[in-house]
Amino acid sequence: MTRAALITGISGGIGAALGQAFRAAGYRVIGTGRQRAGDDICDAFVEADLNAMAEDDAALARFAATVRDALEGAQLYALVNNAAAQILAPVEGLSMDAWRRTMNVNLTAPFRLVQTFLPELEAARGCVINIGSVHAQATKPEFAAYATSKAALHGLTRALAVDLGARVRVTCLAPAAISTPMLMAGFEGREAAFQELEACHPLNRIGAPEEAAQAAVFLASPGAAFATGTTFYLDGGVLSRLHDPV
Repeated sequence: MTRAALITGISGGIGAALGQAFRAAGYRVIGTGRQRAGDDICDAFVEADLNAMAEDDAALARFAATVRDALEGAQLYALVNNAAAQILAPVEGLSMDAWRRTMNVNLTAPFRLVQTFLPELEAARGCVINIGSVHAQATKPEFAAYATSKAALHGLTRALAVDLGARVRVTCLAPAAISTPMLMAGFEGREAAFQELEACHPLNRIGAPEEAAQAAVFLASPGAAFATGTTFYLDGGVLSRLHDPV
């Protein structure tokens, strides 16, 4: 039977690479997002507002029914919780609406999707891959909401793995800076700043979306069959390096 992967946030830089990599690995890819993805990225696209679904049972039920129809007989094997909200603000300027949206999209929606699709994932002896972040361990000013949500997602990964045991594996992939179109646009005309970012990583470069995607495909593969509750840091060594003045 064909295996399927449900990938949230498919339209972003990492999401698009995830869709292409899972398709290349033989999966039927169901992509979700608020902006439609191309046919080269997923086999079926389901529009989704994760912020709304985190709080609205009816919206979540409608989404789940559409996803199940889109499977077209394939077996849901992998749920990849990739979508994320990153709202930057200093503590005194962070609104409660921004805080709630961040937690809804980055933490509550992934948990609710696991609950919703647990019967299919368990039947397939499948896996959940949460896309975390190095910000769960080390962060920067104005990232309070994002960093907190990702730290909680890493914790959720461990808790789900313990609860679900051999029924469904749960892992987390935590990238550092990745050369997505959004990140690169932010450095347009700022070559020195981009070189400084690269130099923070012992590998002297940032990661590529394809590298993150291949790591996720590995975590879903039989080669990672003994991995659950763990976080794989795809960080170019940045978390291993002190940044004290020389």
